Amino acid sequence: MSGTESEQVVLGVDLGTTSTKVVAGTRHGHVLHQTERGYPLRTDEPGEAVQDPGTVRDAAIEAVADCVTWTAAHGHEVVGLSFSTAMHTLVGLDDSGAAVTPAFTWADTRAADVARRLREDASSPDLHRATGTPVHTQSVMVKLAWLNSGRSDLTNGAVQWCGLKDVVLAAFNGERDALVAEHSLASGTGLQSMAELDWHEPALEVAGVTADQLPPLRAPVDSVPLSAKVADAVGLPQGIPVVLGGGDGPLANLGVGAIEPGVAALSLGTSGALRVVRNEPGVDERCRTFSYALADGRWVIGGAVSNGAVVGQWAADAFGVEVPDLLEEAAEVPHGAEGLVALPYLLGERAPWWEPGLTGALVGLRRYHGRAEITRAIVEGVAQQLALVQDAVRESGAEVRSVRATGGGFRSRVWATAIAAALDGELHLADAEAGSGLGAVLLGWRALGGLDSLDEASALVTPHDTVAPDREAARLLAERRPSIAELARLVRELVPGTD
Repeated sequence: MSGTESEQVVLGVDLGTTSTKVVAGTRHGHVLHQTERGYPLRTDEPGEAVQDPGTVRDAAIEAVADCVTWTAAHGHEVVGLSFSTAMHTLVGLDDSGAAVTPAFTWADTRAADVARRLREDASSPDLHRATGTPVHTQSVMVKLAWLNSGRSDLTNGAVQWCGLKDVVLAAFNGERDALVAEHSLASGTGLQSMAELDWHEPALEVAGVTADQLPPLRAPVDSVPLSAKVADAVGLPQGIPVVLGGGDGPLANLGVGAIEPGVAALSLGTSGALRVVRNEPGVDERCRTFSYALADGRWVIGGAVSNGAVVGQWAADAFGVEVPDLLEEAAEVPHGAEGLVALPYLLGERAPWWEPGLTGALVGLRRYHGRAEITRAIVEGVAQQLALVQDAVRESGAEVRSVRATGGGFRSRVWATAIAAALDGELHLADAEAGSGLGAVLLGWRALGGLDSLDEASALVTPHDTVAPDREAARLLAERRPSIAELARLVRELVPGTD
């Protein structure tokens, strides 16, 4: 974190799956301070992954208040707030606007049977191409179709539906008609037309809802005034602008400086993703990618993988060692893991397969393979999956010539070297503070007039390190990659219960 003189700041409020982070950032893209408040992700029954909307709202208010206290103590002036959020959340409201359901998150897979049925329908590719959202359990359209097909026990009489950020933002605004959605988050619901930037009637029919049950749509750079109640709670002036913001994936591109065509953003946390920005929406012909709105006519195309650094944690738990120690051991194993190949689908898989029931596998296992080789293989398996996403992005017509990367996974060098090799290109590592929170800050400055364009905002972010690919490793992984789809197909056929 940097900066000692008094400056104006925008607070980026990033609503995540297990915590809310608030980033205080200047117009020049400097992160001065960050606060965080955690909350539980309820997973009591198989496939369940839900949050309590009130708990998330309160955590956001507390985290903002902490950040405001720090900025005031250091003489900085908060001139606005801007939101980022995990995409694909769904909350049901009663006729007074109060939440009557938990927030169903992207990780909730209980709609898997409905997703499978919808994907088997001939109209599935048309919905994907129209909305930019894969027909998958993460999709709000699929969740609504599931809830409206016999799960009234979970809807609790809801008459209106929205995203989690919409609920929190309405609380920050406080007006009776404060519920609004913005195009970035809506583009990940599977309910918004990319061409019209309005709710897509065929998708609404599949979901079993009408447009008047959803919030009105506005631009990500639009803002609402901060309510007196929340202003008092956090220590800010009433009426300060609160920028609607967008989804965490698109904003991560802005936060790592990956706005220019051909510059991809790659994130590696529990899960992972690779995305590039274009001036028009659209997915690849085979429907392997997503297409989500950013702002100012920019769109991201890419794919998210369900299995990121979580595979290292799984291996450490399985072998009874600490994650850093195990990854250090894996780093000593040559690329290729001594002939061992892993399909790392511990949590099913999203891009490019979009199959939540897919399971993992180890292929080529021999007696001399130990925990280090197995860990190296699953790390390379994740890297290969991200390379498959890159292939799909390129086949959609988008260029990928440079990759900006961020995320907790890169605390271990083995991740960076494996991914650089699989992508066969330099990996430019961004600071830990970069990402969705900083993206929300920069979008906030753009909305408030402090920056003239997203390009100007993106140019403020520069990487701190570069990892070049090992050419022999890149060759080896490229030779193996065409076989991964066939291995996944065989696992799908051999293992009962896969989709």
